[in-house]
Amino acid sequence: MSFPPPFYRWRPHPWHGLDVGPDAPAVVHAYIEMTPVDTMKYELDKITGYCRVDRPQRTSSLPPTLYGLIPRTYCGRRVSSLMEGAVKGDRDPLDICVLSERTIARSDVIINARVVGGLPMNDHGEADDKIIAVLENDPLWGKVEDIEDLPPALVERLTHYFLTYKLRPGEATGVSIDHVYGRDRAFEVIEAAMADYEEEYGG
Repeated sequence: MSFPPPFYRWRPHPWHGLDVGPDAPAVVHAYIEMTPVDTMKYELDKITGYCRVDRPQRTSSLPPTLYGLIPRTYCGRRVSSLMEGAVKGDRDPLDICVLSERTIARSDVIINARVVGGLPMNDHGEADDKIIAVLENDPLWGKVEDIEDLPPALVERLTHYFLTYKLRPGEATGVSIDHVYGRDRAFEVIEAAMADYEEEYGG
């Protein structure tokens, strides 16, 4: 049986089977693993491509935005070279946080996200950047161009979440975020992650 392109006979893998985006690095695809209304931590299962329950959130903190990954990116040596103090990348796809005015209450969806900045998160010496984006054509956030256009309290909330979401009582987190960066730097990080992916997995 023949199938018309771009029909997928089987579900494409969200990391390897989807395009990086319609206009990368400015507009990328975001595969959403977590939403701001769920107290579970989900993560893409790298073998099957399905969302796996990783763990219940240990604290009362919820992700302030949609949270997921950018397909066909990889945090390797190029990404780590952009972060002071990082000795290597975390060997995962690049993470992305996406602002949406309307509640998207389910994960395992793909959205178009326009990149506006990022957080250089260092997790025990590994570069684990969090790209910040807005839902393309969003009626409230759609005109945001750069990180400085976002309310400072929202950026602080994102920073606080990632500094504490792995927190265990009595233990140091080993996580730091040096500063927030804007759109141009975020483009550099995405392009580095795309090149790292090509090196690791090929075209």
